[in-house]
Order: sequence, then C-alpha cells, then structure tokens
Amino acid sequence: MFFDRPEAGRQAVILQVTFRQNGAAAADTVDTLAECGELARTAGVAVADTITAVRDHPHPRWFIGSGKLDEIRALLRTTDSDLLIVNHELSAGQQRNLETDLGCRVMTRTELILHIFADRARTYEGQLQVELAQLKHAQTRLIRGWTHLDRQKGGIGLRGAGETQLEMDQRMLGERIKITEKRLAEVARRRQRGRRRRNRSNVYTVSLVGYTNAGKSTLFNKLTAADVVSEDKLFATLDPTMRRLPIPGVGEIVLADTVGFISQLPHSLIEAFKATLEEVANADLLLHVVDASAPERQQHVQEVNAVLQEIGASELPTIMVWNKSDLLASEQYSGGVVPLPATGVRVSALTGDGLDELRDEIAAILGVTAPTEIVLKAEDGKTRAWLHQQGAVIAERIAEDGKVAMTLRADEDLLRRLEGIPSVLLQRRERVPKISPLARF
Repeated sequence: MFFDRPEAGRQAVILQVTFRQNGAAAADTVDTLAECGELARTAGVAVADTITAVRDHPHPRWFIGSGKLDEIRALLRTTDSDLLIVNHELSAGQQRNLETDLGCRVMTRTELILHIFADRARTYEGQLQVELAQLKHAQTRLIRGWTHLDRQKGGIGLRGAGETQLEMDQRMLGERIKITEKRLAEVARRRQRGRRRRNRSNVYTVSLVGYTNAGKSTLFNKLTAADVVSEDKLFATLDPTMRRLPIPGVGEIVLADTVGFISQLPHSLIEAFKATLEEVANADLLLHVVDASAPERQQHVQEVNAVLQEIGASELPTIMVWNKSDLLASEQYSGGVVPLPATGVRVSALTGDGLDELRDEIAAILGVTAPTEIVLKAEDGKTRAWLHQQGAVIAERIAEDGKVAMTLRADEDLLRRLEGIPSVLLQRRERVPKISPLARF
C-alpha cells in the first residue's frame, strides 16, 4: 500500500521468536506456533514449515539476527514458500527490511487476524468494524512507508504547497477513520435502543463468551435451534447473532453469540468491535464457554478473562461452561488435561448432554423462586396457557371441580403478575437467593 511489496503468497513459513527476558516455556512456544498455524489455515494459507529463534531482545533492523535471516531465506527457497508469517508485531521498518532482504511478503500476526476478519465479515456492522481496525493499523505503517517523500508542487489547482506524500496519506486516513467511526457510532446508538427496549420488557440478556473455536456457535445453535455457521476454524463467528431462548421459570431470554477471543488480540480490534462488545458488558449473565478437551484451556480462560477485564465485564455473573466434555470420555482422547474444576457445567454442544443442567443454572442465576403452588379456577384457561408458554410449570393436577393445582418455578416479576390476578390463589412462596457468580478458573 505504501511501498512496492512482493505479491501475497499462499504457502508460508511461520517464525516464532522467544525472548529470554519473558521467561517463556518451550510448551508455550509450541502452543503459540500451533495457534498461528490454525490462523493461517483459517486464512487459506498452507504452512510449509516453522522456524523458531531465541533472543534477548528484538533486532532493530530485522527483528531477528542476520544468521537467522539466512536460515529463513534458505527455508523459503527449499520449501518453495512465498510468504513469511511472523507471530509477533513488527515495526514498519522491520517489516519492510525483511521483505526487501527475503524477497517475499512478510505478514504479522495482527495482519493475519485482520485478513481473517475482513474475509468473514458479512454484515454492514461487521464490515465497518473490520474497516476501522484496518485503517487504524494502516496508520502505524505510514512511517517510513514511502520511498518517495519528496514534497508536492504547489500552485493553482494543486495540493497545498509543501505537503508531502506522507502528510497527504495521514490526512486521508484520518478523514476515512472519522467517517467510519461516525457510522459505527450510529450502530452503537441502535444497539442502545435495542437494549432499552429489552430492559423495559424485563427481558434478560445472556451472552456467550469464550476463546475462539471453543464451540460457542454450536452451543448457540443447539440451545436456540438457530443455523449460525459453525466450523472447526478460528473466528468462524464474527458478526454477533441474537435469538430468543425459553428458560423454565424465567420465560424468554435473549441469547447472544459473540466473536471469539484469542491471545494477543489486537487492541485496534477491541476498539473497533466496541459496539459489539458492549452487548457483553451490558449482559445480565455470561456463559464462558471453554473447550474442556484443550490441553491449553487454562491459558485460554485467562486470555478471555483479560479481555473481559478490558471491556468492563469482569464482574458480571458468569457460568463456566465446559464444552466438548464428550471428548474427555473418548477412548481416542489423550490430551493429558488435568481434571475439570468442580464449578461450572459440563456440556457437549454436539450431543446435547448437559444442556438441561445449563438451563437450570441460567434460571438459578437469574433469580427464580423455589417451587410455588398456585390454584387456578376452571375458567382461568388463559392464565394456565400463559404459564405453560413461560415455561414456568413444573407439575399440575386437575381436581374434580375443574380447578387446576400447579407447581411453578418463577421469578419475582412473574409472581407479582400472578398476584395481580384476583382468581389466582398463591399457596406458597419461598425466595431462593441468587447464586453468586461462579468462581473463575
């Protein structure tokens, strides 16, 4: 964009550098390399090989030393690769120097993630968010981007005297960013209006959060009978989706499927997706979905918690949902994962196991009462049908005189509405305290 760059390739070598002062373990390097490989696969890039390096600090010119640069050049040649993916952030100068010396396209981790997001954004909002993240990232690439920073000629009908190409690009990017931010602000206002309508209707909002590829979309589809795209790829879901979900004793809630998190998530993406992430920060309850079969699940939980902290959602009531629990019982599974914590709910979004227990946990967190006995007159068929529609009926029996005795599991709002019906007789009402947020991993 800002200087002549080699053509983008489709076969890559991945570079991972461990810095001694960070004290990174060898296992961590393997995990991050594997994750970067998954990112490349999601982007449609074939990974020919990987290469690692250990340094005290980044080299100012190439990020790596000259010896490692020669190794990479040889590896690119022997594997017939035309792309180097650096699983780190590079300065604009380092990236340009690597491309010049290696003669191939060099892509950073942030650029790889932005490429995936741009490819998967389908809605107007999602495309705006990705565009804003790309523009803000491009601003950091302007310095030393142009090889011809000569000043433009002034005069009638020309650009202002003395304006350099770099200054012109900065101005154009700044104007484009303002336009995109203005459009996203309107999206945020629409979301706020939607939240106000739900609040006035006393409709709870529950958001699915979790590391990318934890199975959130599969769980979302299983709970709501939706058809959200779910693939065994990172960031299969980008655009947020909401569906209504009936919960026994609570009625219908709104369940939101959100974008997955990942380690070293670019800050520009968090800022760009602020309107979407506000749905998480303003939720009544979070379902933190974790791939229970992943050996690095503890690290995934910590990464998600860090993002929740950044967006102001760390104190919300949270249920840990240990997904893919069916894989733990598989004879073929050999992940070497430590036993799951006692807190949370074990589910399998694929088979449906544990979903009833998850619904019960949601009902408990949102504050339903203990079983309540009511008696309806024979002519109260409309009230009876409404209670069944709300999913509040645990059991019922019809007496000889036509009266209906019902056992309900309901929240305070539903019970207050029943109290306003003169023909309804409340037999027993015991409050169950809301369960405190379950401890995080």
